[in-house]
Amino acid sequence: MSIDVRSTMNPEDSHRLLQMISGHAVAQIVRTAATLSIVDHVAAGARTADEVAERAATHPATTYRLMRACASIGLLAHEGDGEFATTPMGELLREGVPGSLRDTTLHLAGYSTWLSWAYLPDAVREGRSQVRRALGTDQFTYFAQHPDEGDAFAASGASMSEVVAAEAASLLDLSGVSSAVDVGGANGRLVLGLMREHPELRGVVLDLPHVTGAAARAAAALGLSDRFSVVDGDFFDAVPAADLYLLKWILHDWDDEACVRVLRNCRAAARPGARAVVFEAVLGEVGTPDFGAVADLNMLSVTDGGRERHLHEYDALFEAAGWRRVSARSTRSPLWIMELETA
Repeated sequence: MSIDVRSTMNPEDSHRLLQMISGHAVAQIVRTAATLSIVDHVAAGARTADEVAERAATHPATTYRLMRACASIGLLAHEGDGEFATTPMGELLREGVPGSLRDTTLHLAGYSTWLSWAYLPDAVREGRSQVRRALGTDQFTYFAQHPDEGDAFAASGASMSEVVAAEAASLLDLSGVSSAVDVGGANGRLVLGLMREHPELRGVVLDLPHVTGAAARAAAALGLSDRFSVVDGDFFDAVPAADLYLLKWILHDWDDEACVRVLRNCRAAARPGARAVVFEAVLGEVGTPDFGAVADLNMLSVTDGGRERHLHEYDALFEAAGWRRVSARSTRSPLWIMELETA
């Protein structure tokens, strides 16, 4: 029996679905506003499209059309007579403001992510990522070959690290911890954030050579170089000895076998009594609004084998690698803090 859709259609459902369908347009409006620093220019006093265009080196008429669209989605406020002002949400697109999502926007709505998502139907049909088909290589090699996008990826992780580090500093008991390794820590914002709160803590970032320079510069800018070092290396090979291992948004990039390998390397290098802290999104109950469920398809799109996991799935990885989870706490960010001790 067929159903007459017209007789059952709810106008609100139709409106919501149209919003979802046009989500790609909204994402690109936000990305373009971030790329051109539109909100920064308005905050600095450029109130009209002509004034913004002069500062941004853009076309006045199309700049107005962009700003009009930004006002329609809440990134700007229109005050009449062609003048615009910033909004609290728009402020989050500004560079350098606390909690800024500018770098996250440039990464998640950037070219490589965008292109990889276009192959999602094929990924679902075939049961595997199509990222190599989209980019010609894996995501991390692509970032090494395209430094601008690699920098956006690293900066996106750094902005999240600063938020998470502030909360982790208040939740984690680091008494007795003298050294912490930020595994795959990019520019080191997570461990540096903890170091600022714990003057006795020495920090290390382990990452690939083309990444660690940013960590050394970040430490110098914060005046922490005397307690900080970088190790150029691959966490699939080995990690340095430490009292604490930090893994933020590392495991979700990889399949189970690779995750266990990283965790085992940490376990093998761990000093007596060492701990590990894993920061990841945790999948919620099916059918409820869930950041993790959407992020999981991002991992299918942009990584070779990466995925988001339920808490019990993480526990299985930890056990296989010689760790035991002792706590799991949600945070104000999408990430959970899972604290491990050696089994």
